[in-house]
Amino acid sequence: MNRRNGIRRGLALAVAIGLCGSLAAAPAAAAGGSTGQVEWGACPAPIAAAAPAVQCGTVTVPLDYRDPDGTQIDLMLSRIASANPQKRRGVLLLNPGGPGGSGLTMPNDLLDLGVPASVTDAYDLIGMDPRGVGYSARVDCGFTDDQDYPGNVPPWAENDAAVLEQAAAARAVAEQCAAHDAEGRMAHISTANTARDLDRIRAALGERKASFLGYSYGSALGAAYASMFPDTTDRVVIDSNPGDTALTRAGVRRFGLGFEQAFPDFARWAAARHSSYGLGRTPGQVRATYFALAERLDEQPLPFMDGGDFRVNTFASLYNESSYPALARNWQEVKAAGAVTAGVRPAAAPSPYSNFFSAFLAVTCNDSDWPSNVGVYRRSVAEDREKYPMFGAASANINPCAFWSRGPTEPQVAVDDDGPANILILQNRRDAATPLRGGQIIRAKFAHRSRLVTVDENQHGVYVFDDNPCALNIGTAWLVDGVLPPDTSCSASTRSGLNLDRAGEQRRSETLRKHPLTVNWLS
Repeated sequence: MNRRNGIRRGLALAVAIGLCGSLAAAPAAAAGGSTGQVEWGACPAPIAAAAPAVQCGTVTVPLDYRDPDGTQIDLMLSRIASANPQKRRGVLLLNPGGPGGSGLTMPNDLLDLGVPASVTDAYDLIGMDPRGVGYSARVDCGFTDDQDYPGNVPPWAENDAAVLEQAAAARAVAEQCAAHDAEGRMAHISTANTARDLDRIRAALGERKASFLGYSYGSALGAAYASMFPDTTDRVVIDSNPGDTALTRAGVRRFGLGFEQAFPDFARWAAARHSSYGLGRTPGQVRATYFALAERLDEQPLPFMDGGDFRVNTFASLYNESSYPALARNWQEVKAAGAVTAGVRPAAAPSPYSNFFSAFLAVTCNDSDWPSNVGVYRRSVAEDREKYPMFGAASANINPCAFWSRGPTEPQVAVDDDGPANILILQNRRDAATPLRGGQIIRAKFAHRSRLVTVDENQHGVYVFDDNPCALNIGTAWLVDGVLPPDTSCSASTRSGLNLDRAGEQRRSETLRKHPLTVNWLS
């Protein structure tokens, strides 16, 4: 149970979306100082240790924008100032995704990922903990390590009875969150309010306009921000889009589609290494191995993994090719059927992911309407089990939003296509969490305001998360020079490498491993 719970907790982080890292020595941050109304200084110790190049500051905003003079909350920001003030053109607001992901280390993470110097010359990189997250008016449902909570992706439903069982568990989680929200803060943790926060931050930084770069769910936030504040958003990049201004039920159901589109790349990789891993000599045989192992685990769970864990582990591992070797080894362990023994059930200690899970639920459940009728989910699971047999019976399953006590306090942000043409959409063709369809949907909604760059790659995250030169050059040209391309298709990278020294490659690998982008949208 110890390892099994650990797998579940770790994966639950692994399906949201985010970034982070530093390839070269970061420019030294000025000691203290201010920008507009923000006083910059040292970050809290955990942030300073993880991201030594950043400074931190706070901005105060209303908890409820309908009552601007009422309860106020502090949002923590981070910054790496432009290394070349003569070339500085403004601020670049950053969001790594989730929802629920902390973005305080993100400026440092972008350096670790190799963001071009022309970008760090042009902008102050501004990270933040969004409202409800970390150091910004944290919310917490009180999840514990011994609690069998599956995280941000609904669990696999083996049959109709499993949907009913999950409905009872989801209701209990919704009630648990309500019981831990004595201050009534969770009702105000939403994408719309976070977009309002972004514009308050822009003003507090003394900027007439602000640019934005967001990944996965962060792209939904960017779509909302550009829709609500078209006059004060500058250059916007929304990367790996779920297809809307929120992570909606339709976006979560598209995990089933994304799995089917991303899995063949792993199947080809594993087939080429059959003599090492023994998972199948052809991609078709690897796919058959997936079904055989999953079904065996449904019937005979191992101490460290059942069929649902196996499926979500595979799903999360499709985010990036760097996860393929570990995934193949995990399949080998499952085939060995008992190579790992059971551990001791952990004590009821607070889960290290409790805030992440809680903020994810608050934003996702508050942003849009989720059906409350369990029968809707029963029908959806049956439908998607047939349509997307590898993962559809998980992504269509019921989650706590069906029973959220408050529901949306305002309508979901509508896409505003009446504004400047300032939105660059980046989307990989085979992304397990945010399939290409999401980028196409948001492109159509923004119409003349946007351009779509379709990249022939298979991971979650485009700009600086992969070494595709076409996508990197287009993104940089937009951010630095304001060159918005026509809709473009980028061919697959030759994988010639980034020419990093060993230390730089290790930093990049660690950044990709830890980011919410590679951690979960389990978006």
